[in-house]
Amino acid sequence: MANSSFLADLRRRLDPLLPAKFRGDTPVVPVVRLSGAIGMATPFRPGVTFANTAKALERAFAVKGAKAVALIINSPGGAPAQSHLVYKRIRALAEEKELPVIAFVEDVAASGGYMLACAADEIVADVFSIVGSIGVVSAGFGFPRALEKLGIDRRVYTAGERKVMLDPFQPEKEEDIERLKALQQEIHAAFVDLVKQRRGDVLSAEDSTLFSGEFWAAPQAQGLGLVDSIGDMRSFLRARYGDKVRTPLIESRGGLFGRRSPGVMKLGDGFGGEVGAGAAEALISAAEERASWARFGL
Repeated sequence: MANSSFLADLRRRLDPLLPAKFRGDTPVVPVVRLSGAIGMATPFRPGVTFANTAKALERAFAVKGAKAVALIINSPGGAPAQSHLVYKRIRALAEEKELPVIAFVEDVAASGGYMLACAADEIVADVFSIVGSIGVVSAGFGFPRALEKLGIDRRVYTAGERKVMLDPFQPEKEEDIERLKALQQEIHAAFVDLVKQRRGDVLSAEDSTLFSGEFWAAPQAQGLGLVDSIGDMRSFLRARYGDKVRTPLIESRGGLFGRRSPGVMKLGDGFGGEVGAGAAEALISAAEERASWARFGL
C-alpha cells in the first residue's frame, strides 16, 4: 500500500512536466475518419470498406484510457452490405469496450453514410451538413438500340434462365424490374429497422417522411430526430471533456512491405498492364462516386 501511495504521488508530481500525451489526467478521444463512397474502393480511390476500416476501428477502441471514440463521417453512401459490416463492427467494439461513440458529420451522411452515423450514440452535424436519404437505389444504362444501330450482335450463353437478368445490352423485362424492386424493398425494410432500433426514441416524424429517401440540411434533420446536435468536433469535445482533450487520428497501418494507408499507391507498386487496368478502374469508380456526391449538390 505504501509503495502504491508513493507511486501515485510521484505520478501526480511528474504529470505537469510530461508532454500532454503521456499525462494520466489528459482526456483522450481517438478519432476515425470514414470518408468517401462506400464499397467503391480502388487502389487510387480508397473509399470506405470493411477491409480498410476494421484495423483503424480496432486500434481506436483499444486506446488506453479513452473517454469515447469519435467518428468523422463524410459519405454519400454506397454498398449496403459494406455499410452494415462497418456499422456492426463499430457497435460490437463499443459494447465490448463499453465506450460511447460520437459521430461528427462533415458534408454528407446520406444513405449508407447515415447508416454509419447510426452506429454512434450521438450524431453531431455541421449547420451546412446534409443528412438522410434513407432508401435504396439502383441505376444503370441500357444499350440495346445502340447495338442495333451499330450492327453488333450480343451473344450470351448461360445455365440458368435468370442469369442475365437486367443485362444492359438487352431490352428490359417487366418481371426483372419487379424482382429488382422486391429486392430493394427488402433491403430498405432492413435499413428502416436499423434506424428505428438506434434512434427510435428521438425520431419525430412519420415513416413516410423519414424513410422516403429524402435528405435534409442538419437543422431540419435535427428537428426530425436524425441528428442530436449542431456543432463541430473540436468545440463539442472540448465542451464535454475539457480544453485539454486530445483527439489523435487513428489510421489503418500497412504491413512491413505494404502501403502505409489503404488506397495509397507508391511509385513502383505496379507496372505496365497493372497500372493501365488500375487507371481504367479508377476512372469508372471516379465517375460513379462523382454521381453519388452530385445528388447532394457537391
